[in-house]
Amino acid sequence: MATYASPEEDMTMIHKDEGVEEDRPAPRPDSGSSDDSMDSLPGHAQRCLLTPSLSPRKRTTSQSKTEPPLLRTSKRTIYTAGRPPWYNVAGTTFTEAFVIGLCGGSASGKTTVANKIIEALDVPWVVLLSMDSFYKVLNKEEQELAGKNEYNFDHPDAFDFELLVTVLRKLKKGKSIKVPVYDFTSHSRRKDWKTVYGANVVIFEGILAFANKELLKLLDMKVFVDTDSDIRLVRRLKRDITARGRDIGGVIRQYNRFVKPAFEQYIEPTVPLADIVVPRGGDNFVALDLIVQHVHSQLEKREITVRSALASAHQGQPLPKTLSLMLATPQVRGMHTIIRNKETNRDEFIFYSKRLMRLLIEHALSFLPLKPVLVETPQGALYEGKRLSGSRITGVSILRAGETMEQALTAVCKDIRLGKILIQTNHHTGEPELHYLRLPKEISEDYVILMDSTVSTGAAALMAIRVLLDHDVPEERIFLLSLLMAEMGVHSVAYAFPGVRIITTAVDKEVNEQFHIIPGIGNFGDRYFGTDAPLD
Repeated sequence: MATYASPEEDMTMIHKDEGVEEDRPAPRPDSGSSDDSMDSLPGHAQRCLLTPSLSPRKRTTSQSKTEPPLLRTSKRTIYTAGRPPWYNVAGTTFTEAFVIGLCGGSASGKTTVANKIIEALDVPWVVLLSMDSFYKVLNKEEQELAGKNEYNFDHPDAFDFELLVTVLRKLKKGKSIKVPVYDFTSHSRRKDWKTVYGANVVIFEGILAFANKELLKLLDMKVFVDTDSDIRLVRRLKRDITARGRDIGGVIRQYNRFVKPAFEQYIEPTVPLADIVVPRGGDNFVALDLIVQHVHSQLEKREITVRSALASAHQGQPLPKTLSLMLATPQVRGMHTIIRNKETNRDEFIFYSKRLMRLLIEHALSFLPLKPVLVETPQGALYEGKRLSGSRITGVSILRAGETMEQALTAVCKDIRLGKILIQTNHHTGEPELHYLRLPKEISEDYVILMDSTVSTGAAALMAIRVLLDHDVPEERIFLLSLLMAEMGVHSVAYAFPGVRIITTAVDKEVNEQFHIIPGIGNFGDRYFGTDAPLD
């Protein structure tokens, strides 16, 4: 889900929940009490492979209705629309984020203008980045000057432009970035930085937003917010005294000594660089409307389609070498027979799906790099064995059906970390859209097991892999696991990301016009969770 935060925050993310990375210890296999856990299904351990159940679970009907793609609360707007593809069928980033630069004097209303642009744009996945986050770390002497209001925070030397340009360049290219959080009370950076990812539009605001040549190259649109100096002084007094704990005398001295001269020397001369000058700030609705119209026109030019292109690509090609197809033993074929059968009840479907998932996970783990180790047995003898070569394993499920594979993974990988990515199809465009993600911290060094129950065209898998790559996970460390894939999906993933290992229990040849696998398995999530509509 996507949100943008209140104006008081230094950095605003339309997709706030996504950006905060978190360590999420996986549940132990014996600790769950879900109805779908293997331990909670009486008699399953003793049941023969082909023995049918006599008491099927009741089905429930999925219900959905069209709602506006946003929710409004007293403090924020929450967008429920997803992020469309930002890459082409080759998996490479096709569109960069549209970056709007807002410049203006201190307390000119830049943040207010930014928030009004965000609200008027009414598009998801917008990031508001403040230049205030990029003040340099002060040494002891400079901190003492700052405490006495004698340090010039309005001079270009006060900002870390090198870090700022690096962060904005990566954000424009769609990469995951970390932004420092500056504490104006202690004049230092906080320990925890904010993680930002996945912007369609970036609004960058700061008093010296136009003061650096490399920074200007990254701005697609430059806006100068022009506000009367007396109004700016009154706003600054109110802000610094109320929010930053300064005294009125110190604020006025700092304004006359640093703020006003810096505006005249460094900020006001950059007005000619602006594409649009906005007098009166957030109250100038005509100027704001022009900005919004231009941004919308630019976004429309950057729209791309992925799923339809995948459907017509790679036909007749041999299966790639990166595909590992689990051996179709009689047991595996027997389990496929059960879960593919439309008459199989939900109990049976869940049980045999979980058995297949466990086999698939065990098969996938054999491809991880192992190093030789020597251990001593209780009898005092030495045994030459194998052990995972250093790196951690992280599981990432593509919601919702991919989440069903987590239990099998946690059952065989102790204390594994888990992440989640929610990708859904837009029923109007037919394209996959990214709605939400939460990944463990420092995932770039891990081997990532990416899980989805089925892969048809590969559109959702491509988006999930692109997300991992944007978080600096190398292709060679990504394993895509699925119970069932279509040849089209296998080719799509292998063509775009030849370093990703693809592992499945079966590959079907066809995909129909609705992008369903043929002969297939049906809607796995609906059959597993009992949300499929009853047949007429």
